[in-house]
Amino acid sequence: MPLRDHFHLPWSDENYWEGFHSAWVNTIVRHLNGSILPPQYRAVPQVHLGAWVEADVASFEKHGNHNAAPAQGAGIATGACAAPQPVQTFVVDFFDQDVYEVRVFDERRGLRLAGVVEIVSPGNKDRSEKIKAFTTKCVSYLAERVGLIVADVVTTRRVNFYKTLSDLLSLEDAEGTAADLYAVAFRTRAENSHVELDTWPAALQVGQQLPTLPLWLTDDFSVPLDLEKSYEETCQVLRIR
Repeated sequence: MPLRDHFHLPWSDENYWEGFHSAWVNTIVRHLNGSILPPQYRAVPQVHLGAWVEADVASFEKHGNHNAAPAQGAGIATGACAAPQPVQTFVVDFFDQDVYEVRVFDERRGLRLAGVVEIVSPGNKDRSEKIKAFTTKCVSYLAERVGLIVADVVTTRRVNFYKTLSDLLSLEDAEGTAADLYAVAFRTRAENSHVELDTWPAALQVGQQLPTLPLWLTDDFSVPLDLEKSYEETCQVLRIR
């Protein structure tokens, strides 16, 4: 079955994109853990719709203020030192990101992060600061030699993270960076005295099937990620026709 446009009619009325993205992430996790990943690897979903959650006063009081001075006569007195006032205070925005991703951990190497699948959301593309934050996150994975796949089916905001990543890393001859919808796999590996970045870009189009891409877990070992299979199963479960 073909890729739908989940951000415009008629499919946008059948299921909110947030629900679809969450379900797609969980379907990918189930496929990876079911029969694709070797026993030493484990896939875990990470879903977070960007919004800061503040601790309320009731929660604070329930768990106690651990900085409060002890009551007189209660236990052994310990020395308390008042913290100095800050030199400066700033209002900041850390651009809390939407996160729809699958993380694959290697249990034989202390749960080392080995691979990540990122499903792009509109919130990742709505401001230049968030575009930069998402791109920087992807680059940080690659710098740690974590295999990465980025899939972008968002039709409402046209930002290509393969291009922004290529620009950030000065990949002047990068191919396949012009598509509005795309999926791309990345691998970083040591080669002699330098690090090389390999890419597998694929342009996507509404009405066409999604590709299968390699999810690299080490320099020389990958597993196939069938995006079409997980995508179509998600549509069927959510009754998206």
